[in-house]
Amino acid sequence: MSDKQPQMDLFQGLIVSLAAGVMQHLGKTLNPVTNKVEKNLPAAQATIDMLDMLAEKTKGNLSASEEKLLKGVLAELKLNYVETLNEKGASDDEPEAPKADASTESAD
Repeated sequence: MSDKQPQMDLFQGLIVSLAAGVMQHLGKTLNPVTNKVEKNLPAAQATIDMLDMLAEKTKGNLSASEEKLLKGVLAELKLNYVETLNEKGASDDEPEAPKADASTESAD
């Protein structure tokens, strides 16, 4: 095992943990505390935005497998978010859908 393996495992754990939280906020999994399916779209969007920020800030510093994991998780979460938003029916007081790809935004 390389010296970087523990860090890679921690990074993977962080991404998977945040993704699980988003799925819970989208009502796709049970809340383990209440044992109920609950939706909190603003919390889901905030965590997706956090993962987008993490992808942007770590660009060029991830291994190929870490980058693949992060991009794949983000794509899946964004699709699930939009699906959940469409199920509920969009209204003016709901948050906007996350941006499809943060890499196209300016670096300023």
